[in-house]
Amino acid sequence: MKKLNIGIILGSTRQGRVSPQVGNWIKEIADRRGDANYEIVDIADFKLPFVGEGTGKEPGLIDWSEKISSLDGFVFIVQEYNHSITGALKNALDSARNKWNNKAAGIVSYGSTGGARAAEHLRGILGELLVADVRVHPTLSLFTDFENFRTFKPAELHLDNVNAMLDQTIAWSGALKTLR
Repeated sequence: MKKLNIGIILGSTRQGRVSPQVGNWIKEIADRRGDANYEIVDIADFKLPFVGEGTGKEPGLIDWSEKISSLDGFVFIVQEYNHSITGALKNALDSARNKWNNKAAGIVSYGSTGGARAAEHLRGILGELLVADVRVHPTLSLFTDFENFRTFKPAELHLDNVNAMLDQTIAWSGALKTLR
């Protein structure tokens, strides 16, 4: 069976963001597993227009839709801003609405409460997009997993949760591929 393609979606475009550090850590863990093709997908690279603005033919929008279509599943790196996900992530999700359908996703979140509130908001959105989000959810604390809130230094204890989340994401992504 051909390996699944899993996108690690960086959910922030803010300058000085730490999501690339978290995403790279997840990718390093995932690549060691060898069970899928993992890639970082940075929404900042696509320069997406706001939904409803523009012509719908902007190169970034077309490239974004093609990228999401090419993936079998996702791991979202979600930071909590004002008790929810970023506007950039919400816009990115809405920009490729049907391309997400019948795929699976894991969530890795961070924030003062581990990003739990943002992850819960994301779960509702994913349900509407027909994305099956998996149960295991690694939560990272700005207080204990980041030095000075800027440098990512995750505790070892997260490895079991990350691997369990990846196990579930791969299983569900493979199962849902049969529907597409």
